[in-house]
Amino acid sequence: MSQTNPIHPVGIDHVVFLVTDMPRALAFYEGVLNCRPGFSYPSLGMEQVWFGSALIVLWDVGHPGAAAAVPPVLGGRNVDHVCLSCAPFSHDALRDHLAQHGIAIEREAIHGGARGMGASFYVRDPDGNKIEIKGPPEHPDLPGPHA
Repeated sequence: MSQTNPIHPVGIDHVVFLVTDMPRALAFYEGVLNCRPGFSYPSLGMEQVWFGSALIVLWDVGHPGAAAAVPPVLGGRNVDHVCLSCAPFSHDALRDHLAQHGIAIEREAIHGGARGMGASFYVRDPDGNKIEIKGPPEHPDLPGPHA
């Protein structure tokens, strides 16, 4: 008997980052990455920010309401990185902006993603989470995710 898969992908709904200093995390996501404030859940130690249509959840691991969010392995990281798509995308303007905020670029590369091959800048948030800032497709002749 053939079964239809009940999962119908649309895109990334949200990503949850465990943070140790909420004001510092909000300053990074809102001030550096230009996220818009989302919902606030003070009883959980949780704040949400919007990056375009993507939701980023920040959960303060020092808050009593975040006990369930702490990874089961002390110091464990359960997320390698999150990719934030940006358009338009100016390499020089982005480099300057990150430098003005004291954010080091760990790597620049051309990588594929949901929207095709394009420039990527890898940075870290204040808690060490890896963030890929990705521009629109620049190389339509290179294989993308569906090639």
